[in-house]
Amino acid sequence: MTATAAQPLLVAALGLLGLLTSPLAEVLIARSLPRLGGLPSYTVRITTAVVTAALFALMTVRFGLSPALPAYLLLGVLAVQLSRLDVAHHLLPNPLVLILLSAGLVLLTTSSVLVPDWPALLRAAVGGGILFLGYLILGLISPGGLGMGDVKLAAPLGMYLGYLGWTQLFYGGLLGFVVGGVMTVLLLLLKRGAKPTEVPHGPAMFAAAIGVVLLGG
Repeated sequence: MTATAAQPLLVAALGLLGLLTSPLAEVLIARSLPRLGGLPSYTVRITTAVVTAALFALMTVRFGLSPALPAYLLLGVLAVQLSRLDVAHHLLPNPLVLILLSAGLVLLTTSSVLVPDWPALLRAAVGGGILFLGYLILGLISPGGLGMGDVKLAAPLGMYLGYLGWTQLFYGGLLGFVVGGVMTVLLLLLKRGAKPTEVPHGPAMFAAAIGVVLLGG
């Protein structure tokens, strides 16, 4: 079978993996973090499974069978789950953010060893620190606009963006605020009684970061 013929099969297979990974992740989260109220509704579970499957397929198109693919699949599944929790509970649980950071670092390190590409790993480490410090400063200046969960999330997102390049880090960090502003405006239009502080920023951060990962070249 040629590589050209195998590519659609690989994308389909990884999309199916995403479809199966999403409900498994929700079960594990419900068991390990019971304070969040157990499993989400059936409708939410279908939605998260479909979105995760789409992200797995898109990440496969973006990275192919490169050593970096597992790290960005992890980003995809946890992006969906953390966004779901942030929307439902206005919370980005520390254990999940820590998994995204620590497991992501292990996978990106493995990728750098296999390629090899040590400058990319150094950029990832520096990128995580830069975005974390940037969000920390903004969070201290305007505590009503950013929560500490958003500040902590900036570290793994900066790592994933920095691994790909400085340009991706810059645009991924910047567009997080642009997407967040758009989401705030839309929510205010749909629910006139909602306040800007009620808008979760985590989904906007993920949307911007993943958009840059997929389109940033």
